[in-house]
Amino acid sequence: MGKVVKSFCFLVFFGVLVEGLNIWPMPNSVNYGHQIMYLSNDFALKTDGSKYNDASGILKDAFSRLLDVIEVDHVIDSNFSHFDPIAILHGIHVIVWSQSDELQYGVDESYKLSIPSHGTQVYAHIEAQTVYGVLHGLQTFSQLCRFNFTNRAIEVHQVPWYIIDQPRFFYRGLLIDTSRHYLPLPIIKNIIDSMTYAKLNVLHWHIVDTQSFPLEIPSFPKLWNGAYSISERYTMADAAEIVSYAQRRGISVLAEIDVPGHALSWGTGYPSLWPSKDCQQPLDVSKEFTFKVIDGILSDFSKTFKYRFVHLGGDEVNTSCWTETPRIRKWLRQHGLDTSGAYQYFVLRAQKIALSHGYEIINWEETFNDFGSKLSRKTVVHNWLGGGVAEKVVAAGLRCIVSNQDKWYLDHLDAPWEGFYMNEPLTNITNHQQQKLILGGEVCMWGEHIDASDIEQTIWPRAAAAAERLWSAYDNLAKDPSQVFGRLAHFRCLLNQRGVAAAPLVGPGRVAPEEPGSCYKQ
Repeated sequence: MGKVVKSFCFLVFFGVLVEGLNIWPMPNSVNYGHQIMYLSNDFALKTDGSKYNDASGILKDAFSRLLDVIEVDHVIDSNFSHFDPIAILHGIHVIVWSQSDELQYGVDESYKLSIPSHGTQVYAHIEAQTVYGVLHGLQTFSQLCRFNFTNRAIEVHQVPWYIIDQPRFFYRGLLIDTSRHYLPLPIIKNIIDSMTYAKLNVLHWHIVDTQSFPLEIPSFPKLWNGAYSISERYTMADAAEIVSYAQRRGISVLAEIDVPGHALSWGTGYPSLWPSKDCQQPLDVSKEFTFKVIDGILSDFSKTFKYRFVHLGGDEVNTSCWTETPRIRKWLRQHGLDTSGAYQYFVLRAQKIALSHGYEIINWEETFNDFGSKLSRKTVVHNWLGGGVAEKVVAAGLRCIVSNQDKWYLDHLDAPWEGFYMNEPLTNITNHQQQKLILGGEVCMWGEHIDASDIEQTIWPRAAAAAERLWSAYDNLAKDPSQVFGRLAHFRCLLNQRGVAAAPLVGPGRVAPEEPGSCYKQ
């Protein structure tokens, strides 16, 4: 190759498609040029000057994964003797200022990425406060690379690069549901890997529900009798492996048990949890044993699920079984409770149990709608029914996660990616202090009509549209989703190249290609 000429850099502060700039989600600020560099055959990781010793191997493993995703199984056999030596990128020099790799809500995920265009032994540079910022920097770097089919080398175009980036929200979630359909462990790990590409950082694991109870609970070992079959289960060691696998990729796991409704499967192993044999949910509010079981579950959870929050559900509670069961109806009279009061009693008592195990609580929004002033001040209200709730929650001084079903429910196949992109968590919230009470948002992959065969194409690429909304600065977001179609299509194709079965953008969710054509046009 000839000598690299001096480039002209552009400053980017917006999320619309810029010619040739295909990064998703869009970073806070980007400077870039017009040169090309080539990754060396012995592309290496350097950590000179870093305070993080990587004793756990998080950084080392992330660098290995980086090489895998940028090579995408191509054979790299370029003859580097034909290249100008100053156009060779020899590796990445990483500096992490924090010695800790504890992953928790609010951890610093910011990073700076630079790729110089000249010098001897040129290295890209990533600087971050924590190793988790570096992981995001490596993901961004991977999107700057492409395989050249002519010279068989990995190229980085538009050098020099200088990127400064950080997330807009600390909570950027994806819900999976393993009760409606069991998801094998490799599928869950694949989903975690795909989340990292879009910089999502919370896997909300809706573990159990009416239909099945697949998780081992050592304190109450008959609970997983409620699994669909003996092979559709997770041991607590499996759960610990998922938590570890996610943590090493910068993703926290939020565990959910939904109480008191959505709990019929609990009674398969412990029938006394049912109001009666013929009326099986919600959980029996009148028995101490019910709360003993919840305490045992959360005690076991606290040993494995280390995220700051636990999700206690609380939605869609039909209390008719409580009034139709004579002994519970008698208990209600003795305690001066109607069914609304019993619902409140149950939720608040479950909250106290969670607090005793060191958790802060997330509940679905019905709890706020029915008795918001009674909720623990450590409650996060999870909005799902529709718009207008988040502003009421933060006005009451509580925190909120946004997942309004009309825009961010992935099982709604008629919900297009454009709606996912334009759904703004801070709608009608103008007070700065109240805005800070919105932790972020979450897209929800409810499992009634998906399983391992089609979950990826139902999640992607629509989840990526929401991911940019949650990561990128508000002023960088496109005001018209058509402006980002090309860039999102490019990211969807990148997911396909990395083995993620992301569906086309054209049409509703999980749509098949309309006709033959390029991935980038679908």
